[in-house]
Amino acid sequence: MAAPGITRSSPIHKAPKESMSFTQTTVPFKITRANQHDVKVVWQDGHESVYPARELRSNCPCAACVDEVTGERRHTAVVPDNVKPLGIQLVGNYAITIQWSDGHQTGIYAFDRLRKMCPCCLKAEGSQQ
Repeated sequence: MAAPGITRSSPIHKAPKESMSFTQTTVPFKITRANQHDVKVVWQDGHESVYPARELRSNCPCAACVDEVTGERRHTAVVPDNVKPLGIQLVGNYAITIQWSDGHQTGIYAFDRLRKMCPCCLKAEGSQQ
């Protein structure tokens, strides 16, 4: 079975909406799996982000995982160590949704949020402080 993924030869975003600020750093060029478990995003600015699947799934932003009023994470389910993406789909021009091997599929991962969650960027920020 081929790895799920999305590839665009042109930017995914055609025209930014007033409430969202898109730049080359927040526009993906290609979204696929990095290996059996992890998700890889190649951004328009050339940066490559690899998100460990369990970490990405554990940070799902959906209403079942995060209280919509308080913003607190709900720990209603344990995410398996071997969770992996079964499918990745675009949501409009601003996000993806991932069908996970544990049956979860309601999270919408906005591109700007994904870029802020980039493991190598977070590591670099931490080392500069």
